[in-house]
Amino acid sequence: MMTASDQHPFIDAGIADLRPYAITQGRTTPTHELDLITLVGARSSAHSPPQGLVEEAVFLLCRSEARSIGELSGRLRQPVHAVKVVVSDLIDQGFLIPSMAGEDEDARDPNVLGKILAGLREL
Repeated sequence: MMTASDQHPFIDAGIADLRPYAITQGRTTPTHELDLITLVGARSSAHSPPQGLVEEAVFLLCRSEARSIGELSGRLRQPVHAVKVVVSDLIDQGFLIPSMAGEDEDARDPNVLGKILAGLREL
């Protein structure tokens, strides 16, 4: 469930209406291998958000806590593959840091799965 701190006016004001090819500028291949449960967080040294409506939304969503690709897709109401391309761009530009699960962490962790499910429910 989206809390008041997760709501951003620009997300509600039209990102869901954008076409995926417009978001990715026609690109279909992300530069990083990302899956639904890959967590990404905002780099603390990035003080200003990136340019672009979707890029800024992803950055701001990841600033408070690491988010999965699935959750970002659900919150932005955009296809997973388009989100992967945008997230890859933001990693390349130094705005986001991918956070892979450690050896002692289980990809079936109910907390991770719960966040993914919450994001997918918002689609």
